[in-house]
Amino acid sequence: MNVRIVCVGKLKEKYLKDGIEEYAKRLSRFCKFEIVEVSEELLSDTSQKNIDNVKIAEGERIISKLKGYSIALDLKGKMLTSEELSAKISSLKQNGVSNLTFVIGGSYGLSPQVLDKCDFSLCFGAITYPHQLIRLVLTEQIYRAFMIEEGSAYHK
Repeated sequence: MNVRIVCVGKLKEKYLKDGIEEYAKRLSRFCKFEIVEVSEELLSDTSQKNIDNVKIAEGERIISKLKGYSIALDLKGKMLTSEELSAKISSLKQNGVSNLTFVIGGSYGLSPQVLDKCDFSLCFGAITYPHQLIRLVLTEQIYRAFMIEEGSAYHK
């Protein structure tokens, strides 16, 4: 299975890069894993119209990178336990899905167009994470999902 994360902006913090690299290395035994960054749109002012335009512009870039089954991270998405996420990924594999794409929006979230293109929306809880930190959290959860599928005690 090919697993990718499509996200907005460059990751700046070394500690986040290091954590993601560690989980990416661990994931290499289960899947081909990659992170695809699309450029972040600059915001001249925070009017709702400008925010919407930013989300649309970033969304067009995201949509061009979608492959296979796509899961958007969205506060309005469905909350799953780690075991349920593992079962979802396992089910997708069993149903012949070879490309799985997770999508993380920028500072202002995802455009409606991206949400419409995705097959599923996932929420990691009612709190808001910085979009750069959620990359690490998501990468760890993907690894955890594969470890649960394997029957490993890692997730306990």
